[in-house]
Amino acid sequence: MRSQMVLKLDLGCGSMKKAPEYTGVDISDKCGADIVHDLSKKPWPFADDSVDEIWSSHFFEHLDGKQRIAFMEEAYRVLKTGSKITIVTPYWTSMRAIQDPTHAWPPVCEASYAYYTKQWRDENGLSHYEINCDFRYHQYSFILDGEVAAGTEEFRQLALKYYTNAVQDLQMILIKG
Repeated sequence: MRSQMVLKLDLGCGSMKKAPEYTGVDISDKCGADIVHDLSKKPWPFADDSVDEIWSSHFFEHLDGKQRIAFMEEAYRVLKTGSKITIVTPYWTSMRAIQDPTHAWPPVCEASYAYYTKQWRDENGLSHYEINCDFRYHQYSFILDGEVAAGTEEFRQLALKYYTNAVQDLQMILIKG
């Protein structure tokens, strides 16, 4: 019996690829990426429905709005149905979202990903947007500031609602429908 190769991508990996079993993709040939490719350019060098999982940490926020749409469209194209994409970005209320001059506008929040779900676009009268991917929200989580994380649940909830820098990063997991 033939075993199928599992293809996991770390997109925008830089010099810190997630794990050895991931294929690192980056624009720079100086960071040791397995594949050098500008992810803002289509098509990516992967066949339709060929990727089992995508991880992308601290890359998405460097893309502007139109590039983010293209990124999500390409991720949708290359992922197998039922496969997941995990995207980690600085959270919009964290100074980390705006301190880096290479970050693009707008900062990213959990609601940013609704646009990549067809049902949400339809329900909100946005079917005319040139977005065709149809990811399902799976889950998201916050990576909290250390002092906030160490606090009581009541304090964490208060900080999430009212404090800047309480959430450092957002981790979003979407599934290709």
